[in-house]
Amino acid sequence: MTVDQILSLRPELYRFLAEFDDCFGRSEPREHLQHYVRGQLSELPRKSVEPIATFNDIAPRTLQEFLNSDVWDHARARDTVQRIVARDHEDPKAIGIIDDSGHPKSGRKTPGVQWQYCGRLGKTANCVVTVQFAFSSFDTRFRTMLDTKLFLPESWSNDRQRCRDAGIPDDVVHRPKHLMALDMLDHAQANGVHLEWVLADIWYSEKPAFLAGLEQRNYRYVVEIPRNLQGWLYDPRRGPEQTPRYPARDVEHLCRHARQMMRQEQTPFHIKNTDKGPMVWNVKSAPFWLRRGDQVLSGYHLIWATDPLNPGEEKIFLVHDPLQDTLTTWLHIGFARWPVERVTQDKKSELGFSHFEVRKYHALIRHFTITMISNLFLARQTERLRGEKSPHHDQPSSRGHEHSHPFVLV
Repeated sequence: MTVDQILSLRPELYRFLAEFDDCFGRSEPREHLQHYVRGQLSELPRKSVEPIATFNDIAPRTLQEFLNSDVWDHARARDTVQRIVARDHEDPKAIGIIDDSGHPKSGRKTPGVQWQYCGRLGKTANCVVTVQFAFSSFDTRFRTMLDTKLFLPESWSNDRQRCRDAGIPDDVVHRPKHLMALDMLDHAQANGVHLEWVLADIWYSEKPAFLAGLEQRNYRYVVEIPRNLQGWLYDPRRGPEQTPRYPARDVEHLCRHARQMMRQEQTPFHIKNTDKGPMVWNVKSAPFWLRRGDQVLSGYHLIWATDPLNPGEEKIFLVHDPLQDTLTTWLHIGFARWPVERVTQDKKSELGFSHFEVRKYHALIRHFTITMISNLFLARQTERLRGEKSPHHDQPSSRGHEHSHPFVLV
């Protein structure tokens, strides 16, 4: 946004931020929320405290205190974001997307920082990791972040003095990311957010407890899975004990060599339009019986998608859908990560999500929360500028048709 654009939207922004007034007991921090959001929506190249304060012509110390010590309820602000989405953006086929994000940082004092895998860099590095939870309408035209949580490594959790030095409460301990994600889904549901589908990064699908947790919560899901996940393309159970008659095989082997796949012709599906032209993937699918521990579980589908322009590029999806929707819908869900990845990138680069330069836990969480507020305002303005929604959904099509709606940054 340019300065002129921010000024033109100021009344709309202030009406939106007024929804968060009950998170603040005093007027000063309420005004600082306006300052922080305006800075995040600006064209500042770096959106940390000092440049945001300069942009708003206030002292940097004022915003530092706003993040660190001012009395206001950032958890309530997060809940307000979720309730606004539930109230104004309800979609009976809404998609929830779980992913995590790495934020490279130097030093060792930023809460949660350590040498760990950083997806942003594609390698192990000194970084902070957050678990991200996003909301998308089924047509993917409205998408925003619902929650962000700091992943606390075991090395931090086991060193409580280090945690106290960073302002991390004693009840904040290490939890596996997939269990954090399930908690986030539960919290959003308690705030009225309805999700019909869940989509998750491949790391989460490797965790049987995560998939079991989604099923227990009655979510339909499409997740990309590792090649060594095991199962069958037929029901292997025989006899009164209903035990598998044949060993499970890796899904990579099943996709390439099982008769159920080899007998199929590849079906080209037009996924979406890109700057380089249409994205088309070739697809095969089959019912799937999943091995989970010693159990054989039915009611799944396996989808094998390959990129004809890049023969080495493939995706294997696991579908859990008791309502048995169409392959077109499943592919639409499976490939829905791209707009949400765009949201994450906008948060990092356009809104300064990764620009935090704080050393205390509450300041870090408050920065995350305010970025979600800025992101929601941006998403609402983008939807408004697009005008009325198309009556058609942006789904992959085996006939090569798609309704494309590029992201608009106001």
